Amino acid sequence: MTEEKEVVSTRLQYIDNIRILLITLVIMVHLSVTYGGVGTWYYKEGRPDVISFAVLTMHNAISQSFFMGFFFLISGYFTPGSCDRKGFWRFLKDRFLRLGIPLLCYDFVINPLLAYPLIKANVFKFDAPFHRFLTRYYSQFHIGSLWFLETLLIFAVLYVLWRIWVKPAAPAVQSNTKMPGNMVVAMLAIALGIVSFVVRIWFPIGWTFAPLNLQFCFFPQYICLFIVGIAVYRRNWLLHIPDAMGKFWLCVAIVFIVILLPALFISGGALTGDVSSYTGGFHWQSFAYSVWEQFAGASIIVGLLVLFRKRFNKQRRLRKAMSASVYTVYIIQSPVIVLLALAMKNIRLYPLLKFALAALIAVPLCFTLANIIRKLPLARRIL
Repeated sequence: MTEEKEVVSTRLQYIDNIRILLITLVIMVHLSVTYGGVGTWYYKEGRPDVISFAVLTMHNAISQSFFMGFFFLISGYFTPGSCDRKGFWRFLKDRFLRLGIPLLCYDFVINPLLAYPLIKANVFKFDAPFHRFLTRYYSQFHIGSLWFLETLLIFAVLYVLWRIWVKPAAPAVQSNTKMPGNMVVAMLAIALGIVSFVVRIWFPIGWTFAPLNLQFCFFPQYICLFIVGIAVYRRNWLLHIPDAMGKFWLCVAIVFIVILLPALFISGGALTGDVSSYTGGFHWQSFAYSVWEQFAGASIIVGLLVLFRKRFNKQRRLRKAMSASVYTVYIIQSPVIVLLALAMKNIRLYPLLKFALAALIAVPLCFTLANIIRKLPLARRIL
């Protein structure tokens, strides 16, 4: 999401198009939680019927299986080259400017101000003047919904420390290393599923490390894919994934999404609305879901890399503007979604229809506002 602006290659335009897809899914997942899907968010609107709950929750499960992990893989891919070109300290300086400034602006300005309309709409209960709320907010340490930027900062620092202490010289990009096959991808997915299950025994889905607003349950995938991204760059694998491999994993993804997820959802009792056995603990549902999540995520990522490389490796004016705005969209999408949902609060529609309507408005609105904001004088260097 935050690769450097100077990294431009016509051969990698499909990566920019993938980023457009991923940030669109971020918006849709947050809207899905708003209108009935499982998840945590600033504003949730009532209790949905069984069909809406099932559709929106499965939408979130499919998206969560790969979209943020894919962002980490892309970020990991662009990290070594940026560090090689700039050197350790300039690389870290740029990371702290590009990631840290938006993070501080959001946590100290946007996030507390976003509470005001939620308090006025009686979503947040606070029976005191708003300045009292701000006093309480600033007396504690808060990280808002930009946890991804915070995590990238941590990963950037750890990467530099690793390069200094373990591999002080910049490794060369290798072009003749063998591409891992389908069995390696499958074994990695299974291993990640098992590790995720173990982690979720103590840190189930929904549990958050409050000081940093991090859900450890997803971090086995995030850490692994960031490292995979670095390895993919160093071994020059990105452009050499065989077409047959991409087609195979797209077929696997279809099976996991269309057949296995509904079967797991129904057989595990999720239609009752209680999904606690899937989120963690010693439950077969948690184990099955963890393995499904990582297998589905790996298959979708490999499949999309090949599909977009073959079919969506071009950009015209609109896609260029959208891809340039992805980072800004991530920063502003939370207040845009919340304010839009509050504005639509009194519109009575079936939850799935309201979700679709809100998505049709929110996605272009976020990209339009982001395109305007990133061109402002003070924002150009950062965004």
